[in-house]
Amino acid sequence: MIGDFVDEVNIKVIAGKGGDGAVSFRREKFVEKGGPDGGDGGDGGSIIIKSTLNKNTLVDFKYKKIFRAKNGENGKNKKKAGKSGENVFIEVPVGTCVYDLETNELLSDLKVPQQYLVVARGGKGGKGNARFATSTLQVPRIAEKGVEGESKNLKLVLKIVADVGLIGYPNVGKSTLISRISNAKVEIADYPFTTIVPNLGVVKINTGYSFVVADIPGLIEGAHLGKGLGDQFLRHIERCSILVHLIDISCFERDNPVEDYILIRKELESFSHILSKKKEIIVANKIDTIQKDTLEKRLTDFKNRTGKDIFPISAYTGENIQELITMVWNHISKEKIEQQKLFEKRIKSAITERIKIQPVIYEPDPYIKINVIKWDNETFEVVGDGIEKLLTRYDINQKDSRLLILNTLEKNGLNKILKNAGVKEGDTVYIGNFAFEYIP
Repeated sequence: MIGDFVDEVNIKVIAGKGGDGAVSFRREKFVEKGGPDGGDGGDGGSIIIKSTLNKNTLVDFKYKKIFRAKNGENGKNKKKAGKSGENVFIEVPVGTCVYDLETNELLSDLKVPQQYLVVARGGKGGKGNARFATSTLQVPRIAEKGVEGESKNLKLVLKIVADVGLIGYPNVGKSTLISRISNAKVEIADYPFTTIVPNLGVVKINTGYSFVVADIPGLIEGAHLGKGLGDQFLRHIERCSILVHLIDISCFERDNPVEDYILIRKELESFSHILSKKKEIIVANKIDTIQKDTLEKRLTDFKNRTGKDIFPISAYTGENIQELITMVWNHISKEKIEQQKLFEKRIKSAITERIKIQPVIYEPDPYIKINVIKWDNETFEVVGDGIEKLLTRYDINQKDSRLLILNTLEKNGLNKILKNAGVKEGDTVYIGNFAFEYIP
């Protein structure tokens, strides 16, 4: 891409880990009976993508591609919970599609302002030992570890939200037209691909409404395959309500308006079924450069060969420009007015809206598949996905946590599996980084 217009980026998002629960006991001077008072860990921060009207490009992600949310704080004594990690909000332009980079699944199409998508949830904080006290375990030395937050690789693809898309071959006058009908300040020159990024302009209507026009960089034959400026910008007209297809009727730059029209239509159809079905207004530009009788012959020839009406204008002199604006507005007014009401309602409701995020919760599986690896004649290791999950949730170096892990594994047949694997009394058995002497 050239300049500061960026419409496709890859980023990585990493949510925060939940804080660990605390193992703590009351030791106050005048408290006759102490007890466990370890608090819970705080939840990890989540990562949220939010659409905004204040941005129109993804250039912010050109250099910053990794976003991390803070971890939750560990629990404290006196049953004090750790502070949860702050959520991270990533602002993107309205019109951004969010894809999972690994699966290419579309996670959300952010079509309206203030739309939110939680892309990575923070992990749940672990319980402190105060939560494990029972009548039979009055002094628990056990606490949960915080759960890891989600991590994802994402692809952000911007499709400009414009009501009208100006299309046509290079140098047919699109930049001149958009500069005349809107507030857009565009570069205009006499060479191919003057427009190298989409230009946006706002056209105001007497009724107080307005609509957005996108001047799409010149298309050529083979654009859908990446030729010329290629398919970089074809996606930007998929959202448009209507296409204004500009034809150079003067034949100075290109000598066959009908063929030009047919070739561009083929490019649209080859790129997307959506584009092939878009409503269009065909416009003959540069009528100020040819004689009236020549113009009439070419307009009639176009109608006869395509079966479609073509509206004559001069973007340079302004002839028939107001009529063209009225024609476009008549096609899109109903949809645009409804969209405007939706935007206003969405922005208003977002002021008081609160996002509720369920953190990532992990509960160990009751049924665990246990495997045994033999390292030598006297050393073995117990492994398995369920075991790894247990070790991420509980600290095997804590006595009561260790008993919980062993009891869970024994319920899943640990002793029998060890015997079948050839483990003998006195052999060393590893679970995680903890070594046991095996006693049947």
